[in-house]
Amino acid sequence: MRSAAAEAQRHVSTGAAFQSDVPETNSMRERLRDWFIDERIGGVIQHETRAHMRKDIYRYLFAAAYGKAKGISPKISDFPPSLLPEHQNVHSNKVPFADRFRVQLKGSWSSTVVAHIAKDGHYFIHYDPSQCRSLTVREAARLQTFQDNYYFAGNRTEQYTQVGNAVPPLLARKIAHVVARFMDAWDRNRTPHLAQSRLSSLPANLEAHHERRKTA
Repeated sequence: MRSAAAEAQRHVSTGAAFQSDVPETNSMRERLRDWFIDERIGGVIQHETRAHMRKDIYRYLFAAAYGKAKGISPKISDFPPSLLPEHQNVHSNKVPFADRFRVQLKGSWSSTVVAHIAKDGHYFIHYDPSQCRSLTVREAARLQTFQDNYYFAGNRTEQYTQVGNAVPPLLARKIAHVVARFMDAWDRNRTPHLAQSRLSSLPANLEAHHERRKTA
């Protein structure tokens, strides 16, 4: 924690609505890079951290340092007494939401992004202890598999709500692809001559469509 706190002093930015520096993507698999990255943007949008209460910053620092050292997110019983929230049931034998401060571990599966992220970021703490913060809208959107060029309208609270309420787009796309295959198979079995006719004429239709677009 002391090392992370010293590193935190060297951070000069809390992000921005637009950042021109493009994050490193070489370690990302090509198919994911093709899905997420839009080089036309020239940076990253909606990547600004929210303001946090001082005590929560300390808790985030502890949680992220704990996760980095032990490979798990701490339970409320793991927190030192000075960092415990002032809740009546925090010392109970059966504490509700014992993982109310949850760090998203680096290189591991994330928690499901839910709409509650719009109220606070306690369940979505960044894994880097020196950053002492919760996830930005863009980071939450990445976890939900929104492409980087998707713009969330409204204020930041509304943006978080949209991310948390959404069906992950990549999941929806994969489900739609499977459903389309089933529909095509059913269509071919029901009217094979019509399906074959449509399939054989598809390239020509696409070519004609592209020519019309060029002319327009």
